[in-house]
Amino acid sequence: MSDRSEMTRRSILKRSAGMMALALGGGTPFLSSRAAWAQGTGLASESLRTIGLSVTVQERILAEFKAASGVGTTSGTAATFPDAQTKILSGSKDYDCWEVIAERLPSVVMTNNVAPIAASSLKNWANIRDTFTKPSDKWDPKAQITGQIWQDDAHSQLWMVPAVYNYDSIGYNPDVLSDEEANTWVAIFDPKWKGKSGLNTDPLIAFGQAVMAMNSLGLSAVKNPGNPSEAEIDEAAKFLVSKKKEGQFRALWGDFGELVNLLASGEMVVCDAWQPAVMAVKAQGKACRYARPKEGYRAWAIGPSLIAGSANKEAVAAYADYWLSGKPGITVSEQGYYSPTTNIKSEMAPEKYAFWYEGKPWVGAAERGIKEGDLRDGGSLAERAANVAYWHQWPDAYDHLIQKWDEFLNA
Repeated sequence: MSDRSEMTRRSILKRSAGMMALALGGGTPFLSSRAAWAQGTGLASESLRTIGLSVTVQERILAEFKAASGVGTTSGTAATFPDAQTKILSGSKDYDCWEVIAERLPSVVMTNNVAPIAASSLKNWANIRDTFTKPSDKWDPKAQITGQIWQDDAHSQLWMVPAVYNYDSIGYNPDVLSDEEANTWVAIFDPKWKGKSGLNTDPLIAFGQAVMAMNSLGLSAVKNPGNPSEAEIDEAAKFLVSKKKEGQFRALWGDFGELVNLLASGEMVVCDAWQPAVMAVKAQGKACRYARPKEGYRAWAIGPSLIAGSANKEAVAAYADYWLSGKPGITVSEQGYYSPTTNIKSEMAPEKYAFWYEGKPWVGAAERGIKEGDLRDGGSLAERAANVAYWHQWPDAYDHLIQKWDEFLNA
């Protein structure tokens, strides 16, 4: 291990106690013979105890997994990424699985808190999308998902098995902002919406958005918004602090329900947003839309990681494989996320797959604010995937970024 890596490892452990503060402010059947497989691998004697965002940690999905796999017991804890990271780094033995966002994997890999899962143990891995196996020439290896989830260059061992991913954007009120005004990350910081914009409290999200806005405003020329240098972080921090002191932000939001309420009430008219929140606002009959930022989307992926030392390794691998079966992907797809497996196409109703994945018009009765003929904001999966500004990653200057974020929060 290099001196820099060791220093980063120690700093992660040192800072773990303070991570809670950052939380202030996702064709083939699972198995041809599920019961027989469960009995053969002894899953009935194992448990699955998982922690992660409520996006994926859902009682219905856990119950369906238990029934399909034959695992003995399941339990899930919903927690923000900083909260879950703090628990795991503190040595908690309460969990077998962290449904982690890939950008935070280094925090547990460098501290030996996770163990790899063999791709060969995943019966549904054959139908994973190319996004997770074939790197793009557009980014450096670690600056994209294929360079983050694998333990080895041979792509045989996974630190994280993708379960859900998306391309995040800006939620806005189309009765207030025009599409042209909203289709840029500058919109969040535009003085025109002073006191009515919102920013996520995760610093790995907020800094990237600030950098993209600054690039568009001619205030910076950062090549990779997901991995700015210390000097670039300093400039972005100054920008963020100045906006905060000017009263730009109605809220620094960190909770899904909080985000929905602020948008639905009209207290916020533009903010960085998760697409399911936009859908939830529309379901209330309120105007809300998801922007197509000219700079590009923020890309990320979430999935199960095996906690080191767990006695329930087979259960965690089976849970990851269940996500790749396609069935749990229906739930998250209809919230506005994507499933990383092509199995989802044979599991979803054809007309719904056409709407959520292929950019086709909605067919049938109105549902959650979606009416006959409506199109998904941003178009098809292929269209959105072609307009990615960057994949989230663990910044080289992580400690410096967190220091500057603390200064922003205290400004």
